[in-house]
Amino acid sequence: MSGILLEGVSKSFGHHVVLEGLDLEVPDGSVTAVLGESGSGKTTLLRMVAGLERPDAGTIRIGGHLVDGPHCFVAPERRRIGLVPQEGALFPHLTVARNIAFGLRRREDRRSRVAELLELVGMTGMGERYPHQLSGGQQQRVALARALAPEPAVVLLDEPFSALDAGLRASLRADVVRVLRRARVTALLVTHDQEEALSTADLVGVVQHGRIRQLAAPDRLYAAPADPAVARFLGEANLLAGQAAGGRATTALGEVALEQACSGLTGAVTVLLRPEQLEVVPLAPAGAPGRVLECEYYGHDSVLVVEVPGLAEPVRVRAGGRPRAAAGEEVALAAAGPALAWPATEPRPA
Repeated sequence: MSGILLEGVSKSFGHHVVLEGLDLEVPDGSVTAVLGESGSGKTTLLRMVAGLERPDAGTIRIGGHLVDGPHCFVAPERRRIGLVPQEGALFPHLTVARNIAFGLRRREDRRSRVAELLELVGMTGMGERYPHQLSGGQQQRVALARALAPEPAVVLLDEPFSALDAGLRASLRADVVRVLRRARVTALLVTHDQEEALSTADLVGVVQHGRIRQLAAPDRLYAAPADPAVARFLGEANLLAGQAAGGRATTALGEVALEQACSGLTGAVTVLLRPEQLEVVPLAPAGAPGRVLECEYYGHDSVLVVEVPGLAEPVRVRAGGRPRAAAGEEVALAAAGPALAWPATEPRPA
């Protein structure tokens, strides 16, 4: 058992509150990501789990055992934790093999364990190289192998792919998850990269204003964000003011059916429409008129940024492959439900 449990954890630096009453449960054997903007407290959270920072309040448990609380503190070296920092932080004067073996105590076990880990991270035969002879991705593989060497119960990863180019990030994170699953450890990853969190983790926790706003499986988090703030933060979101009645909502883009969970809403609401729920249709009375401001082409799909009369912000429309309209072109938009909605208790979007 190697799950992580944080309850009521708070941390301030001077007058700056970083975390406030944060709760987080990382299930045993899972890969869990904490997603947040720069300065949201992600790294501070990770350092407290590692024992490198202490919370001002709250408790931290690893594998059911209290490791930090008002009257308890377990030193970092006794927590059975492996840490993978942002840029690997390998020792430049040590070979790959010696970097991996650095945390191993019994000399007789080192050679076999290093060979096992080199194979696990796909670097067999590279043990005598030095860090400067490796690519960025290879250095991160070595950092992961070093973290796994002493057979930790938990591995903590602090934005481990942020220094790599986009193509390498995608392939390496898939390999890292494969390695973590084969090693059967509990992993906690902190990142500001939405794609990284959604594509690698079993669970994703969104941290905002010092707390976990929502913790859920990636598909659930995207499809059913807890509130408009999470919806806007995670993925592209068109948030529209609407009027709900009878399981439907009327918006500036027309009428849409609401999700079953929202079907009982009446009156003023905020409606979420993801870009893939909108499409360009022939100019006709049935569609909401708009004008294309920009076209973003990504190869596998494209996104149109469309100005719609009555909306303060343009909406984003996702289309497959080649864009169906050009900048400056007049178009009509149709919305497809079911859509998620919330009571408009906060200032409504235009």
